[in-house]
Amino acid sequence: MVVMANRAASQCLFQSLCDNLKPSLSHLSLPRRAFSHVPSRLKARERRRGHYEDSYAQHHSRQRKAANVARQAELKEQRAAALGDPIRGVTTPFIVSLDSNLSPPATASIEEVSHTTTSSSPAEPPPSPAHATDEAHLNYFLTKPELINSLDYSRSLSEPIVAVNRERADPTMEAEEANTHAAGHRVATEAISRIVSLANASSKERARANVQRIIDTFGRHNTDGHLRPKAPSLQSSYSTIAEQKATPRAGPDTGSSEVQIGILTAKIRILADRYEGANRNDKVNKRNLRLLLHRRQKLLKYMHKKERGSEKWTNMIEKLGLTEATWKGQIAVE
Repeated sequence: MVVMANRAASQCLFQSLCDNLKPSLSHLSLPRRAFSHVPSRLKARERRRGHYEDSYAQHHSRQRKAANVARQAELKEQRAAALGDPIRGVTTPFIVSLDSNLSPPATASIEEVSHTTTSSSPAEPPPSPAHATDEAHLNYFLTKPELINSLDYSRSLSEPIVAVNRERADPTMEAEEANTHAAGHRVATEAISRIVSLANASSKERARANVQRIIDTFGRHNTDGHLRPKAPSLQSSYSTIAEQKATPRAGPDTGSSEVQIGILTAKIRILADRYEGANRNDKVNKRNLRLLLHRRQKLLKYMHKKERGSEKWTNMIEKLGLTEATWKGQIAVE
């Protein structure tokens, strides 16, 4: 009861004090303002900014901002151009030969060699036109020496028999037989050349020939003789562990990083050509292309770590036209 009485007395005393102070604080009351979601402090800041900045300064500020944005876009395009295309890279003569499956043309064609030899001496059998073959890789797992030897052997088997007794021989008839034999052999050589040429092969046979060409170009069984390896590091040069002897290579090199990267590059170009145009909605092809790109990216990162600065790395990058975008950053197939 005593506590409640004390509380009521304190409330009465506080009420009386407030009533006495109301007349003295009436002149300090602030005017009411309309409701606004923008604070008054922010409005005052904007008024001060507009007061100190004129239209000329604002125009120059907007102009500088537009120039900076344009410069940033230009630098972004330059960086993207420097990185290159993450899928195709840069076009090189070796890449063009992979797409066309044709080697650089030789100095003379088969027909030119045959016609020149026949017209110069009709009685003498011409040399095999297969020596003018300009394709280094042929279809049906044939090689250029095998084709040359086969054509030479077929020419020797089909040559007309020369009469032993020259007194009874007819030079005119022998000359006609030689010309007929040369013309028939020229036609047969042209037919065989068209059959084994990769220009008339299917896409599967062209892909197989490209794989063989990549193995011959980047395989270490061929490049170890003329490409120097990477210089040894300090840690390996001062190590006390005896170096193990390299296992002798059996057959052509098909498993090194540069060979696998070249084979993946040829497959990626085939899938990229199929994915363009009307086949943009081919989800299976898109997924396969993405898998090959990421697999090549892992191999490139590994080889960049192990062989960076060596002639093997430089030779592979220059011939395949690979840029930094093929192994740096994220590769997205859109």
